[in-house]
Amino acid sequence: MSISSILGMAGTLIGLVRALPQLLRLLRSREALGVSVDTAATSAIVGFGWAAYGILTEQPFVTLATGASAVVFLLIACFALQFRRQPAKIRIAPVWFFVLVTGFVFAKEAGLGMILPISILVSNTPQLYLAFKEEDLTDLSLGTWLFSVSDGLVWGGYSILEHDYSIMIFGLFQLSTSTMIVLLKLMNKRKIQNRFI
Repeated sequence: MSISSILGMAGTLIGLVRALPQLLRLLRSREALGVSVDTAATSAIVGFGWAAYGILTEQPFVTLATGASAVVFLLIACFALQFRRQPAKIRIAPVWFFVLVTGFVFAKEAGLGMILPISILVSNTPQLYLAFKEEDLTDLSLGTWLFSVSDGLVWGGYSILEHDYSIMIFGLFQLSTSTMIVLLKLMNKRKIQNRFI
């Protein structure tokens, strides 16, 4: 088994579980404090876009990991809306859906390959902004964002071995934005703990 196959399997496993901590946290707390519904909806759209890219480029690891993750992010968006996040906050998701469909219609997998790498930056930015702005990030799952950091590392390694620059750029953006979200969550947690001391 090649190293890229091992990384692809690891990336698939991370993709299968990456968003589950956030979904479980929402279901347990029945609150969505600190959770960006726009990031969840955009992540679902981007995940389905990557799944299509994986099919078109014959990369089953990419298809399985991103398709499964997309379904979970779609559930997160639905539950975040149910737990008092406002539908009006979903601003980027419909625009990005249009961008991905347009890229696919005009250039098939090459169009997706050009647009999808920056999609993670687009989808994670609302969460990054909300994590910076909101006072209480209690319901934002640290586990999901730690998995997202791992996701960026693993797919970055995979992309180097497979010479897939689209996935390489995705890995870089996933790693950097997810790391910033993790740091903001940890700083928020410390700030809240210090209030009670």
